[in-house]
Amino acid sequence: LRSRMELLIMETQAEMCRALTALDPGASFAVDSWERKEGGGGISCVLQDGEVFEKAGVNVSVVSGLLSEEAARQMRSRGKSLKAKDGKLPFCAMGVSSVIHPKNPHVPTMHFNYRYFEIEEADGTKQWWFGGGTDLTPTYLNEEDAVHFHKTLKEACDKHDPKLYPKYKKWCDDYFYIKHRGERRGIGGIFFDDMDSPSKEEVFQFVKSCAKAVVPCYIPIVKKHCHDSFTPEEKLWQQLRRGRYVEFNLVYDRGTKFGLLTPGSRIESILMSLPLTARWEYMHTPLESSKEAEILEVLRNPKDWVH
Repeated sequence: LRSRMELLIMETQAEMCRALTALDPGASFAVDSWERKEGGGGISCVLQDGEVFEKAGVNVSVVSGLLSEEAARQMRSRGKSLKAKDGKLPFCAMGVSSVIHPKNPHVPTMHFNYRYFEIEEADGTKQWWFGGGTDLTPTYLNEEDAVHFHKTLKEACDKHDPKLYPKYKKWCDDYFYIKHRGERRGIGGIFFDDMDSPSKEEVFQFVKSCAKAVVPCYIPIVKKHCHDSFTPEEKLWQQLRRGRYVEFNLVYDRGTKFGLLTPGSRIESILMSLPLTARWEYMHTPLESSKEAEILEVLRNPKDWVH
């Protein structure tokens, strides 16, 4: 299964890079293969300063070695009982991760990540789990786009169990929460972690369905809006919302924290998720009943988009 998951993440990276290049043909991905001396490596594909995309990164990594004390502590805080041998926990982790920041404020930012984790405990038993999700962060609310995005993800989940989408939609809303702002990072999607039942094969097939839904849930939205006209004021609001994106990723995001705590990890690839440009203005408040205030309302009070 490890080799099948590796193949899936490579295919997902290739599919997304192809789809993005088709929309921004003047730009090209810098492809950067890297190795980690502790074990494993990855391929980072990053496009910067295109016509359509300000920054788009699609990374894969397959790493192994010994879990750092800080990373093990972070996992134990989530309820993992990890029994180390002589203080050592061998692990293997692999995943595909992408963040896409478009230039046009009417095209939302999108993030997805699908990963597999395996840890060998002192007695030789292996703990394994999958995690991942796909979520949308618009600068301005477009209800039609929100419905399309959520419905596509719901269809992927429903193939496996109709209970999954509502559960993982709520988890997404709860996870991408900027506590110090009292708002979500975006309008959500799906998010799950520590998924290890009903069986390894069934969870893998579920993850595969979710990964295959990434292009159809997002690319039509980009096509629809990438040539929309926008004002300097709308561009400014996009920059302020990007500031919130940075706050979440650096303060709360578990993947960013894990990456920064893993010895030998590639910092450039971990921080690929940050936008090329962002802005923080002191005490900025949008006008009541404005389109800027409309998106804030949804970020403070998540909506059900599919019923």
